[in-house]
Amino acid sequence: MRERLEQQSFLAFLILVTVAFLLLLRPFYAPVFWAFAVALIFFPMQRRLLARWPGRRNLAAMITLLLSIVVVVIPVLVVAASFIREGLAVYDRVQQGEFDPASYLQKLEMAFPSAHYWLQRLGVDFSDLGAQLMSGLKAAGQFLAKRALDVGQNTFQFFVNLGLMLYLTFFLLRDGPALVNLLIRALPLGDDRERMIFSKFAEVTRATVKGNLVIAVIQGALGGLIFWILGMPAAVLWAVVMALLSLIPALGASLVWVPVALYMYAVGDVTEALILVLFGVFVIGLVDNLLRPVLVGRDTKLPDYLVLFSTLGGLTLFGITGFALGPLLAGLFVSFWQIFIQEFNVEPAGNLAATDGSTEEQSVPETEVRIPGGNKDDNGNNEG
Repeated sequence: MRERLEQQSFLAFLILVTVAFLLLLRPFYAPVFWAFAVALIFFPMQRRLLARWPGRRNLAAMITLLLSIVVVVIPVLVVAASFIREGLAVYDRVQQGEFDPASYLQKLEMAFPSAHYWLQRLGVDFSDLGAQLMSGLKAAGQFLAKRALDVGQNTFQFFVNLGLMLYLTFFLLRDGPALVNLLIRALPLGDDRERMIFSKFAEVTRATVKGNLVIAVIQGALGGLIFWILGMPAAVLWAVVMALLSLIPALGASLVWVPVALYMYAVGDVTEALILVLFGVFVIGLVDNLLRPVLVGRDTKLPDYLVLFSTLGGLTLFGITGFALGPLLAGLFVSFWQIFIQEFNVEPAGNLAATDGSTEEQSVPETEVRIPGGNKDDNGNNEG
């Protein structure tokens, strides 16, 4: 009895201390998450360096970290600075009255009278739409100006978070496999289950961050290039906007180039509008249709619709970090249910799914579990 009480008391204090520690780290959740993400993406490079220099873990981790800074951190800082600069320039034009949304809407109305008629039938009030658009642009500009001011005032905090992320990334690169093995020993879920969960965590994080960022960079660069060729102002600004919107599967950059193409057609630039539509459909859109299933859907082993809804939900709940957190939570959700079906569902799913009276069981192909720096583990076949 005493031993049971001591065990329960210890577990209660263990949970209490763990929750308190997680709350202590709450201000640093974003740097910690991105440190894990960067470490997972660049861990193959760390492993190749260790194969060349056995036992030189510190040197391999430092070289890998420097590579991640050159490839990821510096370009992101440069693009963010350009985005803020051009965004503030557009905001100044709006404030000075150089941009009149009402005139643009009037040109669209004249170019597409049928669409204007049906939109009016659906209850869209064009008389107030211009004022609402102007108000929205001013609000966006004020938000951007406030963010730029916050970045300027909180430069020290920004670089502290960046330094913490890079510092933690170094140790995750150096000691990642050992930390994974330690967690497998500590967690009471069963080693096979924990390997499957850590494998899914690594797969989804690597696929969503690497895949979505690659797609975003390519689509944003292509969109900015065609806007610059066609003489659109603030091409860098629109390139960054398209890159951010490309994090949303299926829609992405088309939310920018489609309205711009319609406006070009409305003002008489038919050739430029046609070029933009063709480029958007067959170049920018092709990048999304070809690369996203390869880089994201296949590596996460999640259905496309689940990737879409989890990405949108993650962006809504967690902001920009949600494009990775959303699919990550979806992947863990699928993994836990796969474990439950495999181990606790005693009734073969094939019997329940059969509609023709047959009792033939259905099987799922074997899945291979991979742990960064660890061994491969065979999970067996899932029924149903």
